[in-house]
Amino acid sequence: MAFETYSHGHHRSVVDVHALRTARDCAAYLLPELTPGTGILDVGCGPGSITADFAALVAPGPVVGLDSSEDVLVQARELAAGRGLANVSYLAGNVYDLDFPDETFDVVHAHQVLQHLMDPVAALREMRRVTKPGGLVAVRDADFSGMVWHPPTPELAEWMRIYQEIARGNSAEPDAGRHLLSWALEAGFTDVTPSSSNWLYATPAERSRHADSWSERVLQSAFAEQAQERGLAERPLLDRLAAGWQEWAAAPDGWFLVPCGELLLRA
Repeated sequence: MAFETYSHGHHRSVVDVHALRTARDCAAYLLPELTPGTGILDVGCGPGSITADFAALVAPGPVVGLDSSEDVLVQARELAAGRGLANVSYLAGNVYDLDFPDETFDVVHAHQVLQHLMDPVAALREMRRVTKPGGLVAVRDADFSGMVWHPPTPELAEWMRIYQEIARGNSAEPDAGRHLLSWALEAGFTDVTPSSSNWLYATPAERSRHADSWSERVLQSAFAEQAQERGLAERPLLDRLAAGWQEWAAAPDGWFLVPCGELLLRA
């Protein structure tokens, strides 16, 4: 498997926002399936906030968070220790080659992961391999081209264009949400429950948080590095993109909608 490039990278502006994610706002479609004792593998867990929520919900069931970045797992372990969670562990690993026996977990979960992979179908097959018969593979991914915002802000349109080029340059699929069902069928799943949900940034606090993250990311994160290295944007344009995010956030009627596709896949 070729080495993959994570389009977002692990700059503080990225990881800090990911650390705010909860099981309630990211995995509501899965929560009714979780009961005490459920064993869960959380693939691409990042700083581990969703994983920790799962651990609290299913205790004493074992929960494992997996990520390719050992650095971000340090933060995940600190979070779990701070919450006093004894049933969760965090490991570095590769979604294409999970270091677990067949049929190990009741649930294998991946949030905003498939959009960054060169071969999401292979990843789904491997996730299914380590899921117990009758268990669930649960995936949720955004659809970047489906994102809508108001008021019209030219800099955000330019940001979207550059992000699409960065992601596709990494052989990834930024519009993954609309492809989930197709990928699942190709991976051999037949018992599929599709759904969708949104993130909305429309209150002043939500707009500020979203814009602060992205205005820093376009200047400091892997977005900036890849955009400049590949000739997609020079620093003056990135400065304008950052300012455009803040201009959007300052609008009293500012609205940013992020649609996400979701699947529950019965193994």
